[in-house]
Amino acid sequence: MDSQRNRCVAVRHGETEWSLARRHTGRTDLPLLAEGVVQAEALRPQLARYSFSAVLCSPRLRARETCRLAGLDDGAVVEPDLVEWDYGHFEGLTTDEIREEWPGWDLFRDGAPGGEQVAEVAARADRVIARVRSFDGDVACVAHGHLLRVLAVRWVGLDPTHARNLLLDPASLGVLGWERDQPVVERWNLS
Repeated sequence: MDSQRNRCVAVRHGETEWSLARRHTGRTDLPLLAEGVVQAEALRPQLARYSFSAVLCSPRLRARETCRLAGLDDGAVVEPDLVEWDYGHFEGLTTDEIREEWPGWDLFRDGAPGGEQVAEVAARADRVIARVRSFDGDVACVAHGHLLRVLAVRWVGLDPTHARNLLLDPASLGVLGWERDQPVVERWNLS
């Protein structure tokens, strides 16, 4: 790791009713389940290893609760670009339910009718990356699964469709950093 470059620690929120049921949760503002609270609190020791220059957090309740419970809320700034993908007509549906009407649907290829397309989410991720890289020191980003997957692949310069190749469990984190001058995914899906 190049000590002159900062890292982005991507933190996914804890479990909610819809994440447990694998429902697409974009605009719907759900609280954490009791298990999600436990998960978020369990992130505290891992995150305490870092000295963050900044903490950016999605405005959604589940992310803000995770931020607080994980010990990151002191000075945290709400970052609207960290909000989850807008799933439009697919909000609240599972992938299986969506594919009953749209066989072969792939979020990272097809986007969401009435919501966002992958290029729009990638543009938001790119703005977050620019903001993270403007800080002197590591930055935590507390947000959502699909958005953080896009953020990770954009960090390393890949097309956002490659985000389909990453998983990010509830209340897990990834570390985006550097090897020499090359942006890398240092660690991923840690809980």
